[in-house]
Amino acid sequence: MLPRFDEVVRVDAPSNNTSKTKEVGAREGTSKPIRIEGVALEAGVSPITVSRALRASTSVSPATRERVLAAVRKTGYVSNPHASALRSGRSTIVAAFLSNLVSQQYNDAATACAEVLEDAGFQLMIGQTAYSYARETAAVQSLRALKPAGIFFSGVVELEANRRAVREFGVPVVESWAFPRDPIDMLVGISNTEAGCMAADHFVGRGRRRLAFVGRSGGRGRLRLNGFRERARELNAEIVLVREVDHVRSISDGRTILRELASYTRDIDAVFIANDLLAIGALLEAPSIGVSVPHDLSILGIGDSEFAARMTPSLSVVAFDASFVGRRAGQLIASRLSGTSKSPSLEHVPLSLVERGSS
Repeated sequence: MLPRFDEVVRVDAPSNNTSKTKEVGAREGTSKPIRIEGVALEAGVSPITVSRALRASTSVSPATRERVLAAVRKTGYVSNPHASALRSGRSTIVAAFLSNLVSQQYNDAATACAEVLEDAGFQLMIGQTAYSYARETAAVQSLRALKPAGIFFSGVVELEANRRAVREFGVPVVESWAFPRDPIDMLVGISNTEAGCMAADHFVGRGRRRLAFVGRSGGRGRLRLNGFRERARELNAEIVLVREVDHVRSISDGRTILRELASYTRDIDAVFIANDLLAIGALLEAPSIGVSVPHDLSILGIGDSEFAARMTPSLSVVAFDASFVGRRAGQLIASRLSGTSKSPSLEHVPLSLVERGSS
């Protein structure tokens, strides 16, 4: 039996300003990049001579090389080390877009994905979307030139325009970190709604009934809040406070948030911090503002890491195997590229509750 699906919001247009990105895309669409044949024509040599000159081959005379370089400057040609593979349709690059480059969860997934793909003869190229529609759009547009063999997202694409663009590339795509009914292609996901329900069950089971939530204001954060609210209501627990943030950059953001919540600690006895960086930061900050964890406040995070386990007190979390997410994503992409699998795939990664000293 499949777990609860996430009701992922599909967005027709970005909420932040992406006009600059659109302008870049428009320019790219109206002018073709200079190819090596154009440089060869300008220099009066063959394309293979241009290639050899740019590699500083000794088979090309200094005079010819200078003529080629002058043609490069005049035409604005930019050498692409992957051009030969791209023209022949044999790209070995798989693009991975991570929500951030700080979280151990995303890094574990990317590392596992890369190991699988490297064994299959592919290389993983990593970019960061930073939970931003504008950055996601720019990343998707960059793929038009790269023409990757496959794409992996540590999340799901919400913008409909980007979903269409990615689908039109015609390459294997794996989304993750959520469990929608309608992925672009393949999915290795967790149910964020289920994670919120598990958090409420955990707190109430330990006698905590005055609850708070901290998490991102959109995307997976909102899905986790929805599950948390729904289950708390069913258990007759009260959610006293909801603190949503637009951006998560580092552990220090969690420190700041706990300082903000300090005045409410008499009103709440537990907080579900639905982001690993925020939860770690909050737990680190607690002693400095006189909050005893878990006596004064029980804290539960999501996404496990070595650091969360080694803290004092250590962080209780709703956990899942991030390395498995990346490894399975790599396997699905490699199988599709090798022709051994052609079917869409919808795979669920189970959640577990790891109880430690913070709750």
